[in-house]
Amino acid sequence: MSPTIDVDEQTYRSIEFAARMGSTTAGEVVARLVRTASMPSSETAATSEDGAESERKVGVYVDYEGHRTRGSYDPDTKRIDIASGPLAGQSFKTPTGAARAVVTHYKPGVNPNRNGWSFWLLDDGSGAFLQTIRHAT
Repeated sequence: MSPTIDVDEQTYRSIEFAARMGSTTAGEVVARLVRTASMPSSETAATSEDGAESERKVGVYVDYEGHRTRGSYDPDTKRIDIASGPLAGQSFKTPTGAARAVVTHYKPGVNPNRNGWSFWLLDDGSGAFLQTIRHAT
C-alpha cells in the first residue's frame, strides 16, 4: 500500500488542477513541490551565461476565464514579466498593470480594474496571493 497524506478539500482541488494543467499526476505535483522546497537556495538561484547570479524573481500565475497565465515577479522593481499565453514577452511596471492586461485580453467587455497583489498567485504550489510576499523583501 502506498503512503497517503491528508489535505483539505481546497488543497486537493488545487493539486488536481495543477496536475491537469501540467499534464501530470497529483502525486508528481506534490513530489515536485517537495523537491523544490528541499533544494538549498544556492541550487535554485538562476545564473546568467557568465555565471553571475541574476536578480531574484518569483514565479507567479493566474487562472482567468479558463486560461492560465504565468509570469515572474521581481521583488526589487515590482515588475511582472509575462512568460506564457498571448501576453508572453510583455512586461508591466506593477502587478496591477499586468492583472489589468490579462483581464482586458480575455474579457474586454468588463472593467479591468483589479488589485494585482490579490490577483496573482505564487507559482510555488502554495496557492498564496502575491500579497503575502509584498513586504517580505
